Amino acid sequence: MKHYKILALFFGIITILSMGCEPDDICPESTPTTPSLIIRFYDILNQDSKKNVFNLKVQGVGNENPLTDYNVVTKDSIVLPLKTDANTTQYSLHKEYSNTDNIIGGNEDIITINYSTEQVYVSRACGYKTIFKNVTLTINNDGDNWIQSKESINDNQSVEDEKAAHFKLFH
Repeated sequence: MKHYKILALFFGIITILSMGCEPDDICPESTPTTPSLIIRFYDILNQDSKKNVFNLKVQGVGNENPLTDYNVVTKDSIVLPLKTDANTTQYSLHKEYSNTDNIIGGNEDIITINYSTEQVYVSRACGYKTIFKNVTLTINNDGDNWIQSKESINDNQSVEDEKAAHFKLFH
């Protein structure tokens, strides 16, 4: 008889505690989080035509490893995460990358992305996400750039979602 009372008390406490949970206490995977910058590559001679970059290696400047999805691949677009604790992120975009007997081949360009950050409340379960305002992209001139020019998709470019490209790079 005593065991039934303890068991009933236990289930009663569990029931009361579970009533305190609400459906929004779990952040759904479909909820938009901090967006990444989307860059598309275009042909410098036919600027309406996308153009692949062959043997592309993308690496954050100051990082030892390339981005997982961009370690010597062929792509016509890339998705780059931006630093949320800084106002600048730099990437090395290395075209026709090769490494034979520790001799690096290809052509490396460095891009610098500048921006301001803003924290946006998503929900109680998801917390905040960072959006990027006044985003600019520059190509560091090394005298041998494979990236010939760039174009922002919008004036006063912001990165608030990952639904469309933010910049075009022509090569």
